[in-house]
Amino acid sequence: MASSTRSQKLVALPSDPQHGGHDEERNPGTPLDLDWVSGVRVNRSAVERRAATMGTRRTVKKEWQAAWLLRAITLMDLTTLSGDDTPGNVRRLCAKARNPVRQDILEGLGVAHLPIRTAAVCVYHALVETAVEALRGSDIPVAAVSTGFPAGLSPFEQRVEEIRASVAAGAGEIDIVITRAHVLTGNWQALYDEVRAFREACGPAHMKTILATGELATLRNIGRASMVCMMAGADFIKTSTGKEGVNAVMPVGLVMTRCIRDYNERTGQKVGFKPAGGIRTAKQAIEWLILMKEELGDEYLRPHLFRFGASSLLTDIERQLEHHLTGRYSADYRHPMA
Repeated sequence: MASSTRSQKLVALPSDPQHGGHDEERNPGTPLDLDWVSGVRVNRSAVERRAATMGTRRTVKKEWQAAWLLRAITLMDLTTLSGDDTPGNVRRLCAKARNPVRQDILEGLGVAHLPIRTAAVCVYHALVETAVEALRGSDIPVAAVSTGFPAGLSPFEQRVEEIRASVAAGAGEIDIVITRAHVLTGNWQALYDEVRAFREACGPAHMKTILATGELATLRNIGRASMVCMMAGADFIKTSTGKEGVNAVMPVGLVMTRCIRDYNERTGQKVGFKPAGGIRTAKQAIEWLILMKEELGDEYLRPHLFRFGASSLLTDIERQLEHHLTGRYSADYRHPMA
């Protein structure tokens, strides 16, 4: 198929620069409403039935699939959170964030003129300055995991100071973790106060609140925690650290997106959503995009309202795009570090 035809088919791809949505209005939060929190109900069997159909009722093929996969790239927080991270490793990741797809693939798809790059790069605090320098001039923000990530059990003042230090180092986004015990014991006031303090410490940086859903025991707990964190001013709610036994799964995503919808209907404020951990294949990425489109609408397919926490996902998407062009699957080593 000619490149011009491909370009016409790829109408789902955004043409606007991806800068992480920092110009968008933020969620100011609301006073804690315990009646609202206690009123959160989840029908587990209905949620699981709906979640099971997410990848079977809808499908996208050919040029439309390529467009959705390119869209997915622009929604990624390209992430490295390993104990063996080095400055060199992070600089390579930032280079990949700037140019996530090989030029010959973009040219073959007829989209080489579009600003295809990831939404952010996510690192530990110690490597924020390295990432900021490597991304200078790109408008790609650096996201720092903070507040004693991943367990969130370090002293409170230390967690707050870690946020401030990352913002001072240049992080435009902060991914904080909550104290899971507040959820498990139903201490919603303590959770609200904690997240509110973290939001204040973030200052101008956008705050993504990690619930660590795999450790919250029930879908109802997840729904209630989502509401409290949004009331406290979270700009995003995020499923997982990626370090739990269970991370981003579709039933959890369904509960959290419906809480986002309920919060928006009551307050008029839009809060973003970030599934993270275990999303490794292009097929999974499309299922999450379908969830967002069906539950929250097309507006939530933009980086200011939706992100993937991803490390290995980009490699599979790039392989799928090459397969779309050539009919063959390439080896991983043909696609630089993701």
